[in-house]
Amino acid sequence: MNAACHTLLALCLVLPLAADIKPVKPRKSLLESDPDVVYLAQTLKKPIELTVIKEAPVFSDKNGKTRIGSLKADQKVPLEAMTEKAYKVRGQGLRDDVAGWVPPWAFSSKDPDFVANLKKLYTRQIAVQALIAAKDVAIGMTLDEVTLSKGKPTKTTLRRTKTGQSGTWEYVDYETINHYTTRVDPRTGQVYRQFAYATQEEKGKTVIEFTNDVVSAIEESKDQKGGNVRIVVPPLVFGW
Repeated sequence: MNAACHTLLALCLVLPLAADIKPVKPRKSLLESDPDVVYLAQTLKKPIELTVIKEAPVFSDKNGKTRIGSLKADQKVPLEAMTEKAYKVRGQGLRDDVAGWVPPWAFSSKDPDFVANLKKLYTRQIAVQALIAAKDVAIGMTLDEVTLSKGKPTKTTLRRTKTGQSGTWEYVDYETINHYTTRVDPRTGQVYRQFAYATQEEKGKTVIEFTNDVVSAIEESKDQKGGNVRIVVPPLVFGW
């Protein structure tokens, strides 16, 4: 057996078979991994702080199955995430710092409408997360949310006034069209098509109008599937 055969045999023993190589799956986003949770760091520019009025249990999971400690009373903690039945916070425990899920009855706020607004915020963000997952938009969404859903716009216009700013974001969907020419084989006389060039042609368009960074109107081209006007509650402002 010559040197080339030895080298080939060594490679066959070392390299795995193609069928044994499994592609690496991309990690799921927070939206995909737990659609029932609203992560406020992705939602609010100003963090929400809660006052702990009672010592409360802290759980590692949103359903309150595994207790990991207790949250000390008489302190302010940042609200990191929420579900309908629990808040995820980070604060001082009875011994060390602790982070996890805590029942809502442990907290209070100076804002009398805080609880009602927090419920509205949760309902709104669940609807927005569903729109983003579907790459869709609705009146009442912020421009940051539109970017998460549809990416950067193809074209933008902006108008500034004393009361704020308004403008449009335009999204154009293009389709690649291949063009062919008819040829005749000089030897056989057979007629055939030959690729000539390709063009990018507009398939559909969505124009989003906004006022002070909130979507106020949506216009879609006829080529796209029409439907009822989608509306969500505009971003909520919390009073302190």
